[in-house]
Amino acid sequence: MDTQAIRAQMRTLVVGHVPSNVRSFKFNIFDGEPKVSTLGFHIDPKPFEGRVIATTDEAIVVKTGRAEFAVLDRSLVTEVPDEGARVQVEPYVRRRFDGQRADTPEEHTEFTADGKPYTVQRFVLGSAPAKLPIPVPRCPELQALIQQMEAMPAPDGFRRITHLLVDAGARDFTWIDRLPKDIIATPPTIAFTVVTAKFQGRVAVQYKRGLDLYAVELHCDGELVERVDEVFFDALGETLERLIDDGSWRRIRVHCLSGRKSVRH
Repeated sequence: MDTQAIRAQMRTLVVGHVPSNVRSFKFNIFDGEPKVSTLGFHIDPKPFEGRVIATTDEAIVVKTGRAEFAVLDRSLVTEVPDEGARVQVEPYVRRRFDGQRADTPEEHTEFTADGKPYTVQRFVLGSAPAKLPIPVPRCPELQALIQQMEAMPAPDGFRRITHLLVDAGARDFTWIDRLPKDIIATPPTIAFTVVTAKFQGRVAVQYKRGLDLYAVELHCDGELVERVDEVFFDALGETLERLIDDGSWRRIRVHCLSGRKSVRH
């Protein structure tokens, strides 16, 4: 979508949909690119509802408030509604492995001086962690792999590697956690199942101590179908994206609450 052209057209597109006593209007563009706050943090937008007031070959314009609008990239929406339809819109948000938004505050139980428990919600501005569902290992190399997957960025720069795994439907995690003396014979490994348009099967990330590098294996029906050796830690996200990420996470979910629609595939 040509966002510059859409910005130039917006006044014409919304004319007649802004009250006569309102001098200006606001709009947000949803084109698959991450949103950034005024403080420079990546943010995950909330779902919203509105009415479709205009469509072009590239964009769908939704009125969301008295003088507020959302512009959706037509190539990314899951449904293409007619003008006048009321819609619910869910732009992409990073999620955790339990399905919650990744920016959900973390809850911790703490205790008063007399031993009474109470719940504390903790939220770090700009933080949206997706922690692997793996207990703290005893193997330092496996600890490092977990930390890298949770902290290292995916190639899009918005997600972390673990967000990429969530979007690929990663589940059924297993891991090999050995003492340091055993890690050459039995490499520290994290394995999981994914289902995407690129690959459906089992993925294993192994640490190779001799080279201080990683290897990524793809298994389907118990058979090794691809192996990528000599993966540096800072190339792990790029390697996993190439092997399993089909890009469908960028889609904007549009659900028609009223009016007709055509479904995109």
